[in-house]
Amino acid sequence: MSNTKKIALMSTLVLLLAVTAVFNFVLAGTRGPAVSGGASVSVNYFTTFRDERESTRNEEFVQLDAVISAYAKDSAEYAEAVSRKQELVEIMEDELVLESIIKALGFSDAGVVIGERGNINVFINSSELTTETVTKVFYAIEVEHNIRNGNIIIMPVYAES
Repeated sequence: MSNTKKIALMSTLVLLLAVTAVFNFVLAGTRGPAVSGGASVSVNYFTTFRDERESTRNEEFVQLDAVISAYAKDSAEYAEAVSRKQELVEIMEDELVLESIIKALGFSDAGVVIGERGNINVFINSSELTTETVTKVFYAIEVEHNIRNGNIIIMPVYAES
């Protein structure tokens, strides 16, 4: 692929990212629960967390789709983009399963982010965590992901529901 094509593709991707960011900013101001009578509604941390995570993932999918449509099916770039897209889908499924498991342990809400190198960050709706609850959550993640020596961080985030 020539340098001109590469530059054009990268410029298009950057422009697409900028447009997505603008739309995200504009739509974030118009989205939200309907409030009647001038009452204020406090936004739940976990709802905001999930919205931001979904928005970021959607931007990644748009970029990957642009790469997939720009390259031939037998190219390395195409294969890499398809592989990354499948990896993101699997990560999203794993995060959803882990959040459900943590809620089943008795917490009112949870947020999970699985990072690039197997790092797992867990945010639990709790004012504080005891050794027993951290052990339960760690064990659930360990069993679900078959992780023995992983980077798992469990943090309390108290958000009124």
